[in-house]
Amino acid sequence: MTQATYLWNPPAVVSLPVIGSTARYPVNRIFCVGRNYQAHAIEMGMKGVVKATSRPFYFTKTPSSLVESGATIPYPPGTADFHYEMELVVALGAPGFRVSEADAEKLIHGYAAGLDMTRRDLQAIARDAGRPWDLSKNFENAAICSPIVPAGELGVLDRGAITLAVNGVTRQAGDLSQLIWNIREIIADLSQFYHLQPGDLIYTGTPEGVGAVKTGDHLSGHIDRVGDITLTIGAAE
Repeated sequence: MTQATYLWNPPAVVSLPVIGSTARYPVNRIFCVGRNYQAHAIEMGMKGVVKATSRPFYFTKTPSSLVESGATIPYPPGTADFHYEMELVVALGAPGFRVSEADAEKLIHGYAAGLDMTRRDLQAIARDAGRPWDLSKNFENAAICSPIVPAGELGVLDRGAITLAVNGVTRQAGDLSQLIWNIREIIADLSQFYHLQPGDLIYTGTPEGVGAVKTGDHLSGHIDRVGDITLTIGAAE
């Protein structure tokens, strides 16, 4: 077979470190669950009990938006309202299509702490116009992720504190037990629409307390049994 040639060098494989391993986790896709904590849904303008009236909804980020914990990223262009969202990330390690909730655990390779960075003003404009969220959610340096902790004896995480501080002041404090749609439900539902694959990351949603950051701010988050994440906001390019 003739080896393919390209007009320019293809991008390198995007990957994340794995705790306890020298091998890295190659990232395939990034799925994000919207408004998956009731209090956050309320602070974003939703009324009533979310789960009683709807099913999960999703948006995506490209792997090229991924940045490892500990980085300094530039304040992004096109926004004056750059927000953090602290989230549990589920890293898949096996394929699955139309899986049941009972079988969802078989797809999980591990977990990480993540930041879903958002251009909130652009999101509001898109929401009010009934347009997609791409400009507000899918951009360079928009997905921050800590090293992956293998699931091992952790199983399916159904509880544990999740917190975020900005410049040492706590801004978000919740618990994984507050997820509207839990990990099993998310994996099972998402697999009705996609052939899930090893390397897929799922950002599972953020607790209340999201807010804006500015140049010079330092973010530090923690999830029980998963670990820590840090990020510094640099100057605009």
